[in-house]
Amino acid sequence: MVSGPVLLVILVIAILFIIYMTARIKMHAFLVLLLAAFGVGILSGMPLLDVISTITGGFGGILSYIGIVIIAGTIIGTLLEKSRGTLTLANTVLKFVGKTRSALAMSLTGAIVSIPVFCDSGFVILSSLNKSLAKKANISMATMAVALSTGLYATHTLIPPTPGPIAAAGQIGADLGLVILFGVITAIPAIAVGYFWATKVSSRYWVDSDIKVEVQDEEVDLPATFDAFAPILIPILLITLKSIADFPAHVFGEGSFKIFLDFIGDPTVALIIGIFLAFRLLPAWEEKYISGWVGEGMKNAAIIIMITGAGGAFGSILKATPIGDYLGSTLASYNLGIFLPFIIAAALKTAQGSSTVALITTSALVAPLLPALGLATPVAKALVVMSTGAGAMTISHANDSYFWVVSQFSNMDTSTAYKTHSMATLAQGITTIIFVGILAAIFI
Repeated sequence: MVSGPVLLVILVIAILFIIYMTARIKMHAFLVLLLAAFGVGILSGMPLLDVISTITGGFGGILSYIGIVIIAGTIIGTLLEKSRGTLTLANTVLKFVGKTRSALAMSLTGAIVSIPVFCDSGFVILSSLNKSLAKKANISMATMAVALSTGLYATHTLIPPTPGPIAAAGQIGADLGLVILFGVITAIPAIAVGYFWATKVSSRYWVDSDIKVEVQDEEVDLPATFDAFAPILIPILLITLKSIADFPAHVFGEGSFKIFLDFIGDPTVALIIGIFLAFRLLPAWEEKYISGWVGEGMKNAAIIIMITGAGGAFGSILKATPIGDYLGSTLASYNLGIFLPFIIAAALKTAQGSSTVALITTSALVAPLLPALGLATPVAKALVVMSTGAGAMTISHANDSYFWVVSQFSNMDTSTAYKTHSMATLAQGITTIIFVGILAAIFI
């Protein structure tokens, strides 16, 4: 298999190929991602049959994690839209925050939700509400999508009990309380810059919300507020309880009650429960609603499922090559202090797509180096986790399933998604590591 700097050349060519084929040639992202996956596998010297098995395994692997979540979330969104529950959602939120602050409301909501919930699942769950607010307030979907995606992303990479930060803290031996404290503090500028990018940059790109929300003042026979919010909030609550149950302190013990919470709090189960809660929105218990509306939601999910799966295949190929190992070992040889974890995590994130993998891999690489780097104190270790998290959000692009969830659920083409979502995550990562550097100068 190819090794050394040639691997980086292959990676750059693959990324440029994806950008060119989707943005200029307008080839469907599903085909482009599969072609890029085959290209990287073959050029890197993988055995041809291994290329096939890796691609199919990666395609199925990502869908085993998020496939049912996407389908269930899309069904919930369709039921909310068809029943006009989305109008109830929009009216309720706008009543509290006002039309001019809809993006801020979604940014903060995303930041809270993503502490216990994976950002992919959180975006799917909140997508209907996001689209409703965009339509009702007449705001570009690009603005609302980036406000939500960056709010989710900031806490996803920085604050336990999200699996990435909690695993990194464990590998490094950092005090979990300090990690949570610094995570909350460090997430603030990350959320702020994401909101700034959404309102000042993403707003230049008009993307219509593909949802029907009537904008008249008089709304008659709308679903009740509880019925409209329950399919969204109750799954979030269940997933949150699961995260609390899995916390090392064992708040709910380790017996049958914890197992029950782990079951109903799994995103797949929680969103299936959400579907049945959404059935309360049906005008009547008739086939055209029970089967027809659900079937339409499944059709809407199909394209998203295929593109997300292709993104998983591309990421799987990159993980199977030595690209990540080469980047990590090369960068680890430089004495860069608190910035070393950021650079390694950013390189790994950009190369293979998964923030969680970047967090876990980087923390394993740098843990033995911390005494030599002068980063062995409890505070220093917590800031190392923050530095790693900053790198793990830099940058979400075509090999990241979250990129495709955000773009496809928000009706954005690939080019627009790069200019808005991807660049926003880059701005978040850079801003966060600068802030971490300041904290390190003060506390270390």
